[in-house]
Amino acid sequence: MKSYEVLIVGGGHGGAQTAIALRQAQIKGSIAIVSLETDPPYERPPLSKDYLKGEKGFERLLIRPIRFWGDRDISLLLGQRVVAVDPNTKTVTTEQGERINYGVLVWAAGGVPRSLTCEGSDLLGIHSLRNRADIDQLVSELPKVKRVVVIGGGYIGLEAASALTSLGKEVVVVEASDRVLARVAGEPLSRFYESRHRSHGVDIRLSNAVASIQGQDGRVSGVRLADGEFLTAQLIVVGIGIEPAVGPLLAAGALGENGVKVDSFCRTTLPEVFAIGDCALHINDFSGGEEIRLESVQNAVDMANVVAKTIAGKPEGYKVVPWFWSNQFGLKLQTVGLSRGYDSIVVRRNRSVDSLSMIYLKNGVVIALDCVNSVKDYVQGRGLVVARCERSVEVLADVSKSLKEIGLNEAND
Repeated sequence: MKSYEVLIVGGGHGGAQTAIALRQAQIKGSIAIVSLETDPPYERPPLSKDYLKGEKGFERLLIRPIRFWGDRDISLLLGQRVVAVDPNTKTVTTEQGERINYGVLVWAAGGVPRSLTCEGSDLLGIHSLRNRADIDQLVSELPKVKRVVVIGGGYIGLEAASALTSLGKEVVVVEASDRVLARVAGEPLSRFYESRHRSHGVDIRLSNAVASIQGQDGRVSGVRLADGEFLTAQLIVVGIGIEPAVGPLLAAGALGENGVKVDSFCRTTLPEVFAIGDCALHINDFSGGEEIRLESVQNAVDMANVVAKTIAGKPEGYKVVPWFWSNQFGLKLQTVGLSRGYDSIVVRRNRSVDSLSMIYLKNGVVIALDCVNSVKDYVQGRGLVVARCERSVEVLADVSKSLKEIGLNEAND
């Protein structure tokens, strides 16, 4: 039986950073990353953007050069899925039946894309955008595709719509809510992005659900909406969220439901088992006491660093302010903080029609910002979120003053 002092399940950003940070902390013991994918760790955000458009090759996506892992004696156990965890014997079992012993287990398995469950959901030509293989398969089909239906108006769906439009495809986005980005942003930002997409030819259908997928000869031919309309399509992209991949941990007795529960040091309720990234259910310093999962590279990397320090005997709790980003049609969105629970929004518009910032407040306290092509507001607004700054709507809306000035000037209110 193979045995490692630290066994990391998942080869994404969180798993890779855990191994890197452990070596940087001078941990000398054996380390292995076991991953379902056959590729070494690589960046995921470019998949739905530059990689899909063919502007960035796979070698440029690698988190570290392939030789890096061997040079640092980090074993990559690729093409293997962990299906069971035994915390009593401190072993995991892979789908192939191999058992691996661990001293410490770091669960960084992320999640799996939610699938359609309607009629026709098993037809060829339906794609999720979670890993390199997903994108490669989609790209291989594009030469025969004229029209694409994207199901889901979140960031992944909109990024895919932007990329596919730039490749000359006709794109329709179907969103069940009455606006895009409804789960993660305020209405002004939703309408801003809807306008941008439509100006580039994207057809956005709001407040409509998918009734069924229609096909011909085993392949998709279109989408039937709940209102009866039929949308012709040769390819479908599904972006309706993920399910956290925590089944083996929950089966082993770890607490959790929508993810696995962890404390501020990313420890699960199982002994010597940590969890990080998309699948880690935690109380964030900026979540108002609510248990949340954060699906972002920043969260995965920062949690990985917390775990590495804890294993190295220098524990520091997770206290980093969340941040996110997205690129669509020349718009660079940078988000800092968590806007959930906001009770008012301030919109700051600069001279450029392609630039705006939205400041979210709760009980007069700045809790988050969405900044589009406004790096200055993003950088300076971060300080307002971290300081939990209290400012009036009128003061924050005054674009004649920078957010740095507003944050420093206590007399403004």
